[in-house]
Amino acid sequence: MNLDFTPEEQAFRREVREFLAAELPDDIRERVRLGRRLSADDHLRWQNVLSRRGWLAAGWPREHGGPGWGPVERHIFDEESASAHAPTVVPFGVSMVAPVIMKFGSEAQQRHYLPRILANQDWWCQGYSEPGAGSDLASLRTRAVRDGDHYIVSGQKTWTTLGQYANMMFCLVRTDPEAKKQAGISFLLIDMQSPGISVRPIVTLDGAHEVNEVFLDEVRVPVANRIGEEGQGWTCAKFLLTHERTGIAGLGHAKQALRHLKTLAGQIRHRGRPLLELPSFRQRMVKAELELMALKVTHLRVLASARDGAVPGAVSSLLKVRGSELRQELSELTRRALGPEALPFFPGFLYGDEALEPERAEYAAAGAQYLNRRKLSIYGGSNEIQKSIVAKTLLGM
Repeated sequence: MNLDFTPEEQAFRREVREFLAAELPDDIRERVRLGRRLSADDHLRWQNVLSRRGWLAAGWPREHGGPGWGPVERHIFDEESASAHAPTVVPFGVSMVAPVIMKFGSEAQQRHYLPRILANQDWWCQGYSEPGAGSDLASLRTRAVRDGDHYIVSGQKTWTTLGQYANMMFCLVRTDPEAKKQAGISFLLIDMQSPGISVRPIVTLDGAHEVNEVFLDEVRVPVANRIGEEGQGWTCAKFLLTHERTGIAGLGHAKQALRHLKTLAGQIRHRGRPLLELPSFRQRMVKAELELMALKVTHLRVLASARDGAVPGAVSSLLKVRGSELRQELSELTRRALGPEALPFFPGFLYGDEALEPERAEYAAAGAQYLNRRKLSIYGGSNEIQKSIVAKTLLGM
């Protein structure tokens, strides 16, 4: 198996790097570099730049308006984007619901929704988790009762990321309460402006409004907004989660975090010596670097297999587990490196437009990022669940 990049792939990397240097707005680059929260307008400005270049939907085939990149090109683009401090493309439309629509949606649904996603006309959110149905997603209780050409949907969704901005939600609902848990679920596309929908903020440990609760009170959803057949929602859900978990590994972000940590450890001094020379700290940092190298090789093996037509399957769970744990470790080491400097909390700077003196601005996000990274091992299916999948599927245990 050849894990080296080809000359064509190396040329593509240079093209991406030059594009990011020329087109990424400086104010957005700086907000991302400093760990400041982006507004909806910030996200859309950058995604419109990518859309005009034809690079917004990195994983889409050409017939649906994508660039037709293979997995290696997508890996290079993600890696260079993280290195350049470009925002991550909001995944719910482009990377999550769009592949489901392509695979399971009707021709009419593809003609309607896919161009709107490419043009940033719809902001999607995910209606999966519920109170009591997170990692055990098949236990969801949101009901959809057929009423002629509509479903009447009632229930609650939680941890709905960026739902405060969304005008559309892809949602798992129970259409047959008598069937086996997985068999009674359907996949609906719901207009968030529909009567009966309310969104309430959840403020997380880091003080951010990133996730929400969504309440649905007898919301009327056209049957035409169902993807696939009634009762096929679990098949759609599993297909989507494979895409989500592979992305959560965040290899590019981990590499950028390690570079930042090395810079800090070379600048910060402990008893007159650089922190890099402190054996206990250096040992943890080197261990994290070695694990990142191993994760990269595993990721490249997956990419090499995908280039030959294979699908990630349960390996996506392995990438999710190791990638999330590694990113948590890097945020913990960064917090430890900064010591008391990581304690102050500046919400007006991190989540608004308040100014901060440059020396404080450089470290202002460290504490908040440490708290925020705790979620990585939970969302997208908790790491405990992913380890069970790996044990059963890959190890035969």
